Amino acid sequence: MTPATLTRRTMALTLLPFCLLPDTVRAAGTPDAVASALDRIYRPLAAAHDVPGMAVAVTAGGRHWFRNYGVASREDGIPVTEQTLFEIGSISKIFTGTLAAYAEAVGALSLEDRPGRYLPSLRDSAIDRASLLHLGTYTAGGLPLQFPAGVTGDAGMIEYFRQWTPASEPGKQRRYSNPSIGLLGHVTASAMGDGYRALAERELFPRLGLPHTHIRIPEAEMDRYAWGYGRDNAPIRVNPGVLDAEAYGVKSSAADLIRLLDGNLRPSSLHNPVRRAVERTQSGYFSTGDMAQGLGWERYVAPVTLERMLAGNSSTMALEAQAVTPLPPAAVAGQPFLFNKTGSTNGFGGYLAFRPDKGVGLVMLANRNIPNAARVTAAHAVLEQFSAHAP
Repeated sequence: MTPATLTRRTMALTLLPFCLLPDTVRAAGTPDAVASALDRIYRPLAAAHDVPGMAVAVTAGGRHWFRNYGVASREDGIPVTEQTLFEIGSISKIFTGTLAAYAEAVGALSLEDRPGRYLPSLRDSAIDRASLLHLGTYTAGGLPLQFPAGVTGDAGMIEYFRQWTPASEPGKQRRYSNPSIGLLGHVTASAMGDGYRALAERELFPRLGLPHTHIRIPEAEMDRYAWGYGRDNAPIRVNPGVLDAEAYGVKSSAADLIRLLDGNLRPSSLHNPVRRAVERTQSGYFSTGDMAQGLGWERYVAPVTLERMLAGNSSTMALEAQAVTPLPPAAVAGQPFLFNKTGSTNGFGGYLAFRPDKGVGLVMLANRNIPNAARVTAAHAVLEQFSAHAP
């Protein structure tokens, strides 16, 4: 069976059981009913893509539901729990955007600054015509998805940016890019006078209430770190790379990430300056199609059709440059939005989505890189039904 056939099959299986969810959501005192409904969506998805293990979490109306499937390691048979640590891939970019916004909130930098202000070796280069906001929104002028294979270490990274030739002026096109947001994280760390990993693990994760979210997993927690599985079904974990921590290097659990969504659903529950940072990440800065690019988060006007979300999470959006339109600084008063972010490494796939106006959010983590369309289809159906019965 081809990947495309599997995806279509998964989408059909995902949509089938949703006539059962409305009564489930109304019956807020019956967590078993919610678990049963989620099982009808996520068990077929896992089976269709041969996913060894998956953790799903839903937050709605201030309540949490967790549902776990399969194993964190096929070799050891360790079951997945909401505490299992998964590689979250590009969901890590949310933390990079939040740390940059936090640095701005405490006066360490401005997102309107140029990178050369904090990295003098980049002054007078083409990348120094872009702002830190351009780096965080992939609109610096056409940086690629990945660094070329020959770029290694910080010295090689700096030389790459010094020699880089843009395809457009900053703010004219969005091209999804690990080097782009990775440089934002690197500049933020320089502005704050420490390493990115130290700042994320010591300052940001604790302030967001995430005790078991890491870039480098402590030895005491290694037994909770799932193994990923690639196309050959061999166990795999992420390899080191240039600016990997900033772009795709975070490991976290469903239990921690549902708390992250709670903070994003209700930033007022957070203390300043983290509150201001989270609100900054949710602003839309450039639009392309139906999607507005925030700092890590991608935003849609709600309610959102499945077709619009699939288009926004398509390979075209990830791999090709898109023309953008700058958005005014202030969000439209009272406008409801849906926010989402996918993330993958070679052995893992994850998805976060939430609607602040409905108080609803979803986390899905898997130790296989399943297609975005399957992740989005399942999550969209869950969120639609929970949102339909939210107060």
